[in-house]
Parts: sequence; C-alpha cells; structure tokens
Amino acid sequence: MDNIHDYISRITNLANRNKELNDQLQNLVGRYSVIQKQNEKYNELLSKFSDTKPNHYKDLFEKKPEKKVEHLRTVSLLYLSIGGFEALNHVSEKSEMIDVLDEIYITIDRIATEYNISKIKSFGDNIIFAAGLNNEHRTNPINITMAANKMLATVKSICKNHPSAPPWTVKMGIHTGPVLAIDSCTSHNPYSISGDSINVTCRLGEACPPGEINMSEMTYELVKEFFDISQLGAMPVKYKGEMNMYLVNGLRGELHHKEDRFRSNEKFDVRYGQIQFMDIQEKILDLLENNLPDNLYYHNVKHTVDVVTEVELIGWAEGLNEEEVLLLKIAALFHDAGHIVDYKYHEHQGALLARQILPRYNVRQDHIDTVCRLIMATKLPPQPKDKMEEVMCDSDLDYLGRTDFIPVSNTLYSELKERQMVSSWHDWNKMQLNFIKQHQYFTKTARNLREVNKQHQIERLRHLLEELNVKVDISIDR
Repeated sequence: MDNIHDYISRITNLANRNKELNDQLQNLVGRYSVIQKQNEKYNELLSKFSDTKPNHYKDLFEKKPEKKVEHLRTVSLLYLSIGGFEALNHVSEKSEMIDVLDEIYITIDRIATEYNISKIKSFGDNIIFAAGLNNEHRTNPINITMAANKMLATVKSICKNHPSAPPWTVKMGIHTGPVLAIDSCTSHNPYSISGDSINVTCRLGEACPPGEINMSEMTYELVKEFFDISQLGAMPVKYKGEMNMYLVNGLRGELHHKEDRFRSNEKFDVRYGQIQFMDIQEKILDLLENNLPDNLYYHNVKHTVDVVTEVELIGWAEGLNEEEVLLLKIAALFHDAGHIVDYKYHEHQGALLARQILPRYNVRQDHIDTVCRLIMATKLPPQPKDKMEEVMCDSDLDYLGRTDFIPVSNTLYSELKERQMVSSWHDWNKMQLNFIKQHQYFTKTARNLREVNKQHQIERLRHLLEELNVKVDISIDR
C-alpha cells in the first residue's frame, strides 16, 4: 500500500515538474518571439538610416569616392583683378568705399551666373572664372568674353554712381586652352583645375591696362567675328616664345546697340545662335542615336536630319528671316525626340525635352516657347496657324511628294506593324491612300516642289489597290 502511495506521489511530482518545465518553455518561446520582432525592427531602422551615419563613422566604414581627373582641351578662362586700394588713404569714408567694393563683387558673381561661368578660385582681390568645365561648347569663348564685357561696363557704372569713391578699376585676361580638371566630389565646389593655361591667363590679366580686357591669340581667333579687337603687343612666355595680346573694345559695330558697345543686338543674337545651333545639334543627334528604340525604322536620326535640312530650304524660300529659320531648325531637331519616352504622345514629350535642354545653352525663354509651339504643330492632322508652322508641317511630311516615297513609306509600315497599329499590307495601302488624298502642302514652295509628285504617288497607290482587287473609294479631289 505504501508502495502505491509512493508511486502516485512520484507520478504527481513528475507531472508537476513537467508542467513547470512546459511553462518555462512557453516563456522562453514568448521571449524569443519578442526578441526576434525587436531584431527585425532594428534591422529595418538600420537599413533605413544607414546613409545618415555621422561623417566620422562614414569615413571609418566607407571608402571615399575617388576624385575624377579629366583632360579638357578647350576651356576658356577669365582672370579678373580689382585695383584702386592705394587711393583709400585719401578717402574719409573708408567703410562706404568698401561697401562699393562689395557691390562690385556681388555684381561680378551675378554676371558670371548669368553666363553659366564657374568661379574656380579667388585669392585676395583676384578671381579666376572658367567656361567649359561641364561642356566644351563652341560658344564658351564668346560667353566668357561677353561676361567680361558686361563686368567691365558694370564696374564702370557702379563707380560712376559713387563719384566720391576711389577709382576702383578692373583688369582682365582671357585665354582658351587645355586644363586638367579635378572633380572634388562636392556640390559646392565641383572642380579645381591646373595647367599652363592658368598661368597664361593670369599673366594676360596682369599685363592688361586698368579698365581693359586683354586676351590671347587663341581666344581672339575664336571670337573675332563678334568683337571689336585691337592688338596690344606681345608677351614672352616660357618655352613658347612671344604670345600676341589683343584688347577687347566691345562688340563689333553692327552687333551692338547704338548707345552701348557692350550690349548685343538682334544681329548678334542670330550670329551667336548659328554657332549655338551646332552645339545643340551635336547633342541632340547623339542623344537620338543612343536612345531611340531600334525598331523606329522611320522616325529615326535620318528623318530628323531630313527635316532640319528641309525647314531651312523651305524657310529661306518662303522669305523667313534668319532668326525664324534658326528656331525652325532647333524645333526640327526636337520634333521627334519624344519617341525616346513615348510613341503616341511624342510631340508633347519632345517639347518637354526642349524645355529641359535648351536653357543649358542660354536659349532665350521666348525662343524656347516658339520652338515648343513648332514641335506641337507637327501633331497630326496638321493645322498650322502661321507661316513658321506651315514650314514645319510641310517639312515633316515632305516625303509624301518625294521620288523615294515608296521605300520611305515601307519603313513607316514596318514601324507601325511592330506596334500593332496596322493589321496588313492591304490595310496599310488603303490608309496611305486616304491620308495622302486628304493631305495638303501649305507653303507655295512645298507645293511647287512636291505636289506634282505627290499626285503621282496617289495614282501609284490607286493602281496598286485596283490590281489587288481591294475595294476602296478611288475618287480624287484635284
């Protein structure tokens, strides 16, 4: 009997012990679950904020980005030095005169920004600016010379408005040549530069008479079409012999306003725009070449070049002026660039692209608006509202009246077929015939050049459809 009680007691103790262990196990499982959730939360936070670690931790755990060194062939440099400090001893209100100097510095920086010129370094009252670190545009030497002209004129105007001020003066040197540019990997000071071109620019500036702009022969050759320039003399340069120097006396007579030789007029804008166009064309054609879909058999780079050529031909024949023809050529570059983004609404995308890119080339806002209007005018069906839009529309659909209409239209068929926008060759020919019958050229030049052959293409399509026994309305309005 005692053995039975002992046995029951042992079983009871084991059951109690088992319950106790089970409770401990559940407690451990619960604690593990809580710890696991906490760990997941911490990992999430660590991932979320890993990029915002303090800089001293970042330096320990992350490798610093390597500085990029570029060899740039044609950077235009401007050295500017301010003088007149020796006259401060003779001025009673010295603080006021320093305020005038601060106004000069602020104005100089504003003008540099206006012309997209980067301030590279300043030491004392000497500053070096550069044009062409981010791009080697053909207009860079012109831009930096224009900026120098405006800086000089503005400094003279400020001093004139403060007759009691000491005669603050500036002297400038401009040179175009190769430099080594080092990307500092910081947004506020992206580049530092080195090379012999810097020394040449500084020496040109120091050799310049106060209140003048001195430039090298290299820059002179690049800007002489725009500026009134006279030879100053020659300066010895180590290992290079003598370097000719030239004084910039403002813009050429036909390119500036009557009352201000530093202020450009419309003729300057057109001549500048023609050089500017070469930079824009190079950029956009390269953009199209590298980014247009491969299955754009019609709306490709060749079509863009064809339209650029045609707007110039028709534009001149229709009596448009130089500025209007130039804007048409820019619009032609962008009119199908929107295919990079969207096929159906490519006109809208092309206009957006123009608004994004053209400000980088200092294109005026009213000109950008005109370019975008011309791009949108190519949207089918064409409904031009002025002569420029008529030229644009006729140039875009020039192929309808060309002798190569059939092979060109075949490329358009292949393009639409891949996008399931046309079902069969028969349907395509019917679509073409209906479209070309309804189409009209708007300019007299296009009608004279293309209308006769366009009618021949209509006849060819009509006979083709008749031979294939395709029922179609073949009536033609003449």
